Amino acid sequence: MKKLLISEIFTSIQGESTYAGRTCFFIRLAGCNLNCSYCDTKYAFDKEKADELSINEIIDQAIYSGVKLTEITGGEPLLQKNVLSLCDELIKNGFTVLMETNGSLPISGLNPKVIKILDCKCPSSGESNKMYFGNFNGLSREDEIKFVLADKEDYIFAKSIITQYKLTEITQQILFSPIPGKLEPKLLAKWMIENKSPAILQLQLHKIIWPDIEKGV
Repeated sequence: MKKLLISEIFTSIQGESTYAGRTCFFIRLAGCNLNCSYCDTKYAFDKEKADELSINEIIDQAIYSGVKLTEITGGEPLLQKNVLSLCDELIKNGFTVLMETNGSLPISGLNPKVIKILDCKCPSSGESNKMYFGNFNGLSREDEIKFVLADKEDYIFAKSIITQYKLTEITQQILFSPIPGKLEPKLLAKWMIENKSPAILQLQLHKIIWPDIEKGV
């Protein structure tokens, strides 16, 4: 029986991506291969505190939630090979599946119906040298690319990646997400307006709704 290490499972409002604002069933997998400076889910790194659940148990919880939009996140979900089977089973059961991945591991094994949200790490993360840029070739028009920005250096880096890899020819869902307390949304908006940026300014909606809650949102 295929199993996965789960940090938490919950239903909430999707706070990021172009699906923001929708009710969503979240499956957060344990473990990560990166250590980004601004990470807000470090609790998911601890595999010792994770629950080991079978794919059938996870599917049962997803069905019980009554929510058809599901996001698999982490940590880094692609570290666990059984996540590929989980995606297949969710899709077979009629779910729309989003997967947020940190961009360092190949996405080639994923079911093509999975909507990938690929996080391209910028310099402030401390992990920008870990990206596997070959992943851009595996994205479709429905997939999304996210840049988390802390400062002007990150913004310039993101612009250069968009140009170098011709990302606007791959997808229109390119997201710029300012780190709370590091980069003011108003300043990022100013840069984007001045540069006629093709990206979408994304604020973390769940942190606006529940500013004092870390887990389960």
